[in-house]
Amino acid sequence: MNGYYFTILHGAVLTVGVSLLALLVSIVLGLLGAAAKLSGNRLLVAVATAYTTIIRGIPDLVLMLLVFYGGTIGLNHLLAALGSNGNVDINPFFAGVLTIGFIYGAYMTESFRGAILSIPKGQMEAAWAFGMSRVQTFVRITAPQMVRYALPSFTNNWLVLIKATALVSLIGLKEMTYVAKQASAATRSPFAFFLFTAALFLVYTTVSLYALRKLNARFSLGAKRATL
Repeated sequence: MNGYYFTILHGAVLTVGVSLLALLVSIVLGLLGAAAKLSGNRLLVAVATAYTTIIRGIPDLVLMLLVFYGGTIGLNHLLAALGSNGNVDINPFFAGVLTIGFIYGAYMTESFRGAILSIPKGQMEAAWAFGMSRVQTFVRITAPQMVRYALPSFTNNWLVLIKATALVSLIGLKEMTYVAKQASAATRSPFAFFLFTAALFLVYTTVSLYALRKLNARFSLGAKRATL
């Protein structure tokens, strides 16, 4: 049985890879979505609102299966329409990364939007009055404060995102949940393997909480000094 534990540990590395890449996708989509919602452009606001409303209203599992199986069928139909006889299979790793990133990009959108709205608008107006461009204002004024305001909800989103990677096992990616399921079926000892997997997830979330608390303390340092 020790061999199965090492295989689960190998799958745990894959889980970390999926989580980090999905987080990167969600951050990019979250920033774009927040910018669209705050842009004042009706079309961009409507698109971003539809994105966050629809994604947050559909279960993660349904979206995962829809992207993986529906995407494969759609691509093959498109190739057939173009006269190609080849078949395309979506890689489970990339399907998992893109789907989870796409889902949590909607949650990150609201986190970043709320954080930006928490920053006094007068600070940005003062920066523009001093001749800063919008990009300079965002980098020097908005972004550092946005991180501080967004970190609490960002932490919650990240912890849920890590646990959501278990859904990738349903599309055939051999991350630790998939391996634990295979090991339990082969040995008829599901409790031991799933308990080991749960412990690994707990390690990930504990380390994440510690790191994010340190980050929150770092970005809150100036605010604490200002209140003294």
